[in-house]
Amino acid sequence: MTTDPFILVIAGVFGMMLGSFLNVCIVRLPVDQSVVRPRSRCPRCGREVAPYDNIPVMSWLLLRGKCRNCKEPISIQYPLVELVVGLMWAGAVWYYGPSLTAIAAALFGTILLGIALTDARHYIIPDEFSVGGLGIGLLIAVIAGWPAFVTALIGAATGFGILLFVAWAGEKAFKKEAMGGGDIKMMAMVGAFVGWQGVLLTIFGGSLLGTLVFLPLRLVGKNVLVPFGVFLAAAAGITFVFGDEIIRWYAAYLQG
Repeated sequence: MTTDPFILVIAGVFGMMLGSFLNVCIVRLPVDQSVVRPRSRCPRCGREVAPYDNIPVMSWLLLRGKCRNCKEPISIQYPLVELVVGLMWAGAVWYYGPSLTAIAAALFGTILLGIALTDARHYIIPDEFSVGGLGIGLLIAVIAGWPAFVTALIGAATGFGILLFVAWAGEKAFKKEAMGGGDIKMMAMVGAFVGWQGVLLTIFGGSLLGTLVFLPLRLVGKNVLVPFGVFLAAAAGITFVFGDEIIRWYAAYLQG
């Protein structure tokens, strides 16, 4: 069934608006600032951003990436995040059709993007993303029905339990913290969206992606801190969209 282009546009516009709010969360949550007050303002001159200068993507383009008041550059992160989230929402509706699954996919992707960017910048995964996302995932499962809710609960418990065990075992083995609490809570959230099998696939995929990126750096002697949440977020997104196909392919492979 082909989705009405008007619905795709509405989804994209809504996504860009949500992306604008996500930018606020990415900037403020890691430093324990309110995402409600004060209103958006230029980080350089401190002047409040007028409503007509706060239109997602469009305002940045019209202002040529500069503050109207002080003319200092505005980070390209703002329009990029807005655009990516807008495309994410439109893409989810196009791929799944106007459905609860599309809403789940778009919300999950938005949360994962927020986690990836905050973890990459600050090595922090705010509870607002992980615990709040867990609540959203469970609520969507409740709406979907009892079987979906049970699957989400088992997935959340699996994600939390596995990462908690890994953190405990790593601390015992290396005599120091091996994994942050943010990663553990994040995997509970991921499990609520992808189930227990998706949790296993996400952990495997995140570990593989992290190894492919950071092993070459370690081999040349660079000691870098690994923001594991970035790779878990990427693997979780892949798992949500393609996880069932990957699991079916692997099961068929094992059966010869």
